[in-house]
Amino acid sequence: MAFTPKKITAHPQPKLIAQVILNGFERHYRYTRRLAASARQRFEAADWRAVQEAARERIYYYDLRVSETLSDLREELGINTLDEQLWQRVKVEYVHLLYEHKQPELAETYYNTVFCRFFHRRYFNNRNIFVRPALSTEHLESDPPAYRIYYPDRDGFYRTMAKILGSFGFRLPFANRRRDIRNLMRAIKQRFPRLAERQQNFHLAVLSTPFFRNKAAYIIGKIVNGSKEELFAVPILNNEQGGLYVDALLIGSPEIANLFSFARAYFMVDTEVPSAVVKFLLPHISCKTKADLYTAIGLWKQGKTEFYRDFLHHLRHSTDAFVAAPGAKGMVMTVFTLPSYPYVFKIIKDRFPPPKKVTRQEVKLKYQLVKRHDRVGRMADSWEYSEVAFPLKRFAPELLHELQTEAGSSITIEGEQLIIAHLYIERRMIPLDLYVQSVDDKELARVIGEYGDAIKELAAVNIFPGDMFLKNFGVTGQGRVVFYDYDELCYLTECNFRKMPPPPYPEYELGGEPWFSVSPRDIFPEEFITFLLTDARLRKAFLERHRDLLDADYWKQKQKQVSEGHFEDVFPYSEDKHFVALASPSARSWTGGVGSRDNRGLAINLN
Repeated sequence: MAFTPKKITAHPQPKLIAQVILNGFERHYRYTRRLAASARQRFEAADWRAVQEAARERIYYYDLRVSETLSDLREELGINTLDEQLWQRVKVEYVHLLYEHKQPELAETYYNTVFCRFFHRRYFNNRNIFVRPALSTEHLESDPPAYRIYYPDRDGFYRTMAKILGSFGFRLPFANRRRDIRNLMRAIKQRFPRLAERQQNFHLAVLSTPFFRNKAAYIIGKIVNGSKEELFAVPILNNEQGGLYVDALLIGSPEIANLFSFARAYFMVDTEVPSAVVKFLLPHISCKTKADLYTAIGLWKQGKTEFYRDFLHHLRHSTDAFVAAPGAKGMVMTVFTLPSYPYVFKIIKDRFPPPKKVTRQEVKLKYQLVKRHDRVGRMADSWEYSEVAFPLKRFAPELLHELQTEAGSSITIEGEQLIIAHLYIERRMIPLDLYVQSVDDKELARVIGEYGDAIKELAAVNIFPGDMFLKNFGVTGQGRVVFYDYDELCYLTECNFRKMPPPPYPEYELGGEPWFSVSPRDIFPEEFITFLLTDARLRKAFLERHRDLLDADYWKQKQKQVSEGHFEDVFPYSEDKHFVALASPSARSWTGGVGSRDNRGLAINLN
């Protein structure tokens, strides 16, 4: 039931304060679910522009609801100063209100945000906020349950697949469901040639809600056979001609990990009990944490909470020192890491040397742009924190000196703690400029191909990296190349791509100044090869795959496509995974794939 507080001028009751905060959270989560639920309509309508707008809108919504709650507390309850005893009672009352709540962990995080916006960080301890969770989510379940179980041995594989595809209530019909089911059966047969040796407990468990992102809806489930469990995902696409089709079958940790990559936009998932979804996924993606998965399903604030709890736990159980991150020093950020922990910590420097012209505020805006944009697997997501306390003794002297020299305005020392006013935290990657120094020619060709692919895929979603030096890209654990330095980033449509005009006289080429006027947004792609790839091996590998990136006409064509509202297909799986390669001719540039032209051999009996 909605609760509307009345004006109170003195001594508000703890339960009343707790109720106002919980009201704010529930208002927030109702909207979050409505936005996720409406993803189905956007997908079936192929309204890709609305998909992007909804993703951006969701990013802002949390802070808007928190601001409303703060206003309610100030204006309706007169909360302006901290009475620590009162707030400790408020926390107790809040815990009581969360009894049998379906999202207690999210509600605790919301409470933390409200408290931390009100009061000084010296009060950020478990007496006042939820540094540790107060309620377990271990056995929380939704109604209906978070996942359904299917029994192929009882119902037959074909019928089971038909049941699964039909269970999600898509209003748009499947263009050729028979073909889709047989493609799935063939893929399972290829991936599991010994599946005929099925154990007594053999079944499929499938999450009850689709995961929507960009131009796809994903069915997520797992195959259980004896003691073995394998996660799978089935991408459903819209052919934009009135029908749906099954595009691929992704199975196993590496493929699923890429689907949930930290460099991709968040899913839209309508779930009453998010902890049940995370619990379903977590054991089967070895490289992902609870923080990663909460973030991936659009609950990035909870992802931040889970990360910070894990980080505090790691600090208590480790003794190594924070050191400067490996790689070339940046002009805008000071970056450090804890070698035993797979993340880097980035602080904006106080001053940026020439030729950098951006301001601190502009850098922050670039990171916000990345947070709300479609990252297509090529831009690292960041968690943004304020007023973070680190143990001072864990900082190597050289790093501490660098922080005080380069970012002193963001650093405060209070006793045994070093307080950082503002920082970003990202997954640690191997800088590309370091990576290419220690690989053979085959791997060099692959990773430079990935580098060019990253630039092209960013261009497809209207992003130009600006500073394309290899040091600004990293290599992930899955071998993908990801961009992570955002201070020169801009929209592709803001750039002016030009060809170098010929010199009026040959001697002009020897001069130190250009013989033509250059505006701040002018970009000359033919110069990329000269400045970015000075090593002959790198240049050769780049030209074999991505010579078109040196042509201004290529970039102008990309700009034209973006301006006309063309949304390219950039999916988190390789081309050889696609079943129906030409299902959407206007969007596909590749051919082949299982079932695209040749349906021979699809009549597989898995019963």
